Amino acid sequence: MTSMIKFPWQQEAIIRHSQRLINSFRHWTGNSLLDVNGVPQEIAHVLFEAPFVLVSHGIESDPIFNYGNRKALELWELSWEEFITMPSRKSAEEVVQEERDRLLSEAANKGFISNYSGIRTSSNGKRFYIENTILWNVLDEENQHCGQAAFFSSWKFIT
Repeated sequence: MTSMIKFPWQQEAIIRHSQRLINSFRHWTGNSLLDVNGVPQEIAHVLFEAPFVLVSHGIESDPIFNYGNRKALELWELSWEEFITMPSRKSAEEVVQEERDRLLSEAANKGFISNYSGIRTSSNGKRFYIENTILWNVLDEENQHCGQAAFFSSWKFIT
């Protein structure tokens, strides 16, 4: 396994994207996603290893995940390569797709939403309930919309 695959936070694109996630979260919420200082690669590393779940997807017509930190990869039971090629809609069961789509649209219009809760499903069919999720628009360096991200630190597996 190469270091690029083993440690995605070392890739230039992921270092840049980590900055976008942090800066966009602060832009929309006025809060810090992570209390860390240092060079961008160190910040990307801490974000990837954070004790909360952080995911994001792009702006494709059927958005594809473009980031998942270690907690997200563990929760969805996927490798980095599998996660970043998966349409984000596949993280939720079909029966909740309409609600998920409504929330993504609301976040797109408002910039962010908070306190979302819902059921998600791992790649192996394990269902889990996420709570107090914050969903926000990701902005690039020119403040152009380039995706959406979600953060949560509370989940429970459903039997």
